[in-house]
Amino acid sequence: MESRSPRLFLNTRWLSATLLCFLTLAQAGCSSLFFYPDKATYITPDRLNLAYQDVFLNTADGERLHGWWLPAAAEPAKGTVYYLHGNAQNVSAHLLNVAWLPEKGYNVFTLDYRGYGQSTGAPDIEGALHDIETGLRWLGNQQHSTNAPLYLLGQSLGGALGIALASEWSQRNEQPHLDGVILDGTFSGFRAIAREKLDAFWLTWPLQIPLSWTIPDEYEGKNKIAGISPVPVMIIHSKRDGIIPFRHGATLYVAAEEPKQFLQTDTPHAATFVIPAYRNSVLEFLESRKSNPETH
Repeated sequence: MESRSPRLFLNTRWLSATLLCFLTLAQAGCSSLFFYPDKATYITPDRLNLAYQDVFLNTADGERLHGWWLPAAAEPAKGTVYYLHGNAQNVSAHLLNVAWLPEKGYNVFTLDYRGYGQSTGAPDIEGALHDIETGLRWLGNQQHSTNAPLYLLGQSLGGALGIALASEWSQRNEQPHLDGVILDGTFSGFRAIAREKLDAFWLTWPLQIPLSWTIPDEYEGKNKIAGISPVPVMIIHSKRDGIIPFRHGATLYVAAEEPKQFLQTDTPHAATFVIPAYRNSVLEFLESRKSNPETH
């Protein structure tokens, strides 16, 4: 889980990004607000006694992505969870959020967006969306995913990206079918959260609206989430989230179509799975979705 230091770091990075956005608006807009990658290795699955495989995927636009495949501890697996991590550091810093799932019988696949960890390139919204679609298509070609339920779990930025992907995936009736989508601590829109962060700093406050207009608006979660239906959605948000305010989760829940459910938690941002009761709620959601004909 993220410790106090990374959460404070994230706040300072938002502040730095507003300054950078202000200075480079004419060249690149404000996409830098969302991506804070690094190349450090924080922890690897073997240090948690997890079996794993390194996965390298080539994107259509020439990038090479790195991910980890974590098989369920016992076969046959109950399903596969496609995990999309938050905006800071890289997948190795977020591993603990899903390291508990293989023991519970679930495969996990997670990857780094371009520019993160061992993945090449430089991150932006369009590129990251391309990357996570590449990962989902890879999952669909794996033998272990043919008959087992498939779920998407996105945290923070990963949830915002996941909404856009899952909505288009469901509307196009793409394969493999998603059996459930879980969104933890996710903001309701790229423009919406950027405007809030710009509003919080005196230098960018007067320009919060024109600066936020430099961010593409076609991927706003509150406008896309209804398109995920009939795939069930579970929205998780904490009243104590100091990074993405609780109202974002509430907005997404209202905008989502049935079937949907909301889990209100009481932890810092991205610390949901420290609490066993919250893990159990997610497991109940996964179990309830198995072989649900409404999602196919």
